[in-house]
Amino acid sequence: MERSRRVSSALSSRFCDEFLLFIAAAIFALGVVEATTDPSDVQALQIMYTSLNNPSQLSNWKPNGGDPCGESWKGVTCQGSAVVSIQISGLGLNGTLGYMLSGLTSLRTLDMSDNNIHDSVPYQLPPNLTSLNLADNNLSGNLPYSISSMVSLNYLNISKNSLSQSIGDVFTNLSGLSTLDLSFNNLTGDIPSSFSTLSNISTLHVQSNQLTGSLNVLAPLPLTDLNVANNHFNGWIPRELISIPNFIYDGNSFDNGPAPPPPPYTSPPPGRPHNNRSHSPPGGHTQPGSDGQSSNQKDGNENNGLTAGPIIGITLGSLLVVLIAILVLVFCLRKRKIKESSASRTSAGTLPITADKVNTEMQEQRMKSTSNVADIRPPPAEKLVVDKIKGKSGSLKRVKSPITATSFTVASLQTATNSFSQENLIGEGSLGRVYKGEFPNGKAVAIKKIDNAALSLQEEDDFLEAVSNMSRLRHPNVISLVGYCAEHGQRLLVYDYIGNGSVHDMLHFADERSKMLTWNARVRVALGTARALEYLHEVCLPSIVHRNLKSANILLDEDLNPHLSDCGLAALNPNTERQEVSSTQMVGSFGYSAPEFALSGIYTVKSDVYSFGVVMLELLTGRKPLDSSRVRSEQSLVRWATPQLHDIDALAKMVDPVLNGMYPAKSLSRFADIIAICVQPEPEFRPPMSEVVQSLVRLMQRASVVKRHSSDESSFMYKTPDHEATDVPY
Repeated sequence: MERSRRVSSALSSRFCDEFLLFIAAAIFALGVVEATTDPSDVQALQIMYTSLNNPSQLSNWKPNGGDPCGESWKGVTCQGSAVVSIQISGLGLNGTLGYMLSGLTSLRTLDMSDNNIHDSVPYQLPPNLTSLNLADNNLSGNLPYSISSMVSLNYLNISKNSLSQSIGDVFTNLSGLSTLDLSFNNLTGDIPSSFSTLSNISTLHVQSNQLTGSLNVLAPLPLTDLNVANNHFNGWIPRELISIPNFIYDGNSFDNGPAPPPPPYTSPPPGRPHNNRSHSPPGGHTQPGSDGQSSNQKDGNENNGLTAGPIIGITLGSLLVVLIAILVLVFCLRKRKIKESSASRTSAGTLPITADKVNTEMQEQRMKSTSNVADIRPPPAEKLVVDKIKGKSGSLKRVKSPITATSFTVASLQTATNSFSQENLIGEGSLGRVYKGEFPNGKAVAIKKIDNAALSLQEEDDFLEAVSNMSRLRHPNVISLVGYCAEHGQRLLVYDYIGNGSVHDMLHFADERSKMLTWNARVRVALGTARALEYLHEVCLPSIVHRNLKSANILLDEDLNPHLSDCGLAALNPNTERQEVSSTQMVGSFGYSAPEFALSGIYTVKSDVYSFGVVMLELLTGRKPLDSSRVRSEQSLVRWATPQLHDIDALAKMVDPVLNGMYPAKSLSRFADIIAICVQPEPEFRPPMSEVVQSLVRLMQRASVVKRHSSDESSFMYKTPDHEATDVPY
């Protein structure tokens, strides 16, 4: 009897221990749920909130401080201390998405659809998203490269925006993507080849764009819902697509009749899990129902439906199984811990699972998640697939691929430029002349005709390698390479045409256009150019050094948005023999050159930062970097301006007279502070461009807050040094 009582007592004691362990784990789990939000998530949400202009609709959100998880910020869902979901659609939000979304490394769902968000899609997005919905906003630009590294993405919807340019080959790694909606934008070009890797996609909507080419790349995909209506597609519709249950293709220029059979000895494309429905060929087809399901599918859904009773039973049963599994897991962990520590245990009441251990594991997981951010870059040039092409002599040349830009013939470019006539000449640089061209479809382009004598790289495949690298650049503030020509010894580059001239022309040619560059416009030009350099330096891998940053290479569109040209041309440097010949063309760059380049010829990303500081000085003063028409002490802009950048009275006298004193004084002071750190003579003390971008963003945000809360516009402006400053402090 006594032995039985001891056994019962031992069992009860063990059960109590396990039960207490379970209760402790549950309490700890609740504590984790209420834990302080991860600092990087807090910072990212604060910047997002400020970028959205501090909207009152986002209850509990704060521009500084706060605890999103503990304070239940509207639309924010957390797991432990990590933000895993942000769903703030349809709230009438205005502003931009900010620049810190990549800091949300635990975020899985981001839904900001049906708002009024503008500017471009940030090129650094949350790296581990499974669902991204930015539909029905006013977003512009194109798809950022960071999408290519979001390998967990399952749902992507950026429809009903103002995206433009080509789609870009950013889908190679997105094999898990099941829904992609890019409809109702202004996207151009062909469907990229990387679409062929979307092995799990079922829904693809690209209707109402300006897309061209054929649909052949879509043939092998397991699509059940495809809408390509109202584009400029042509050719035959692949037979595989005809059997898609919901296929809409009106408003294109497809050839009539079924697609021709594949050539002999060609393996048929892989099968698809579609219903074998018969469809009429283009020109006489009928559209499926709006729900996208056949009658067989609907019947199947009705027959497989479950009533409420079984669902409740299944749910309760599942909860019971989960509870039992938790108890068993706790018991097993307890047993293993006892075995591992039996020799060293000094207290029978010590719990085997501690909060410190769990916190350590969560932190390790967090670090692993953060490491994924480093992959948000275009693929390195040295890892590109190497193809072989036949040269003019019959030899095989090795070039790195892919070249996503179009290959043009010399004849087509001659036609576009009226045989490169003088009337079409719009610029000249160290590599050659630039002509405006227009293709038969009305598209305007800028064509750089490279002087072969200016190149140190004479091999055609070296030129093609440079083209390959340039063709992969995708950023709203970088001019896109449309195409190239490497034919009959000619080498030409074809870019998008930006029609409002350069910053240099607008600043230094005394005409009415210079008045368009208000203070706010100049800050936007600086920010857009900084973002372009940040992309080249810190997002591209390997980093791209511009080497020729100057105001003449910053072009402005109709909205005065900046577009940086000549990106990636550093690989085609003028050789030493040519430098002497082209000295008259190069002199305009000398005022932008960093001291280390003048002394040693060394040029790095920090040299680009210096040149950017000179451009900011141009924007602030309206003066040229070198101006021999001025007195000797003022001929070098940097040498004259640098000592005065921290003197508010002297600074006010330096400002471009065209502004007529219309600028916020403290915004001017902060602008000057950024210039000062960029043009420091020691490269190691200059900031990376990401810090410059953040400083300019903060400058714009603070200025916009003052402007919104100021009822008197004059209280926002600084009116010439002869008057007392009346700006609102911020």
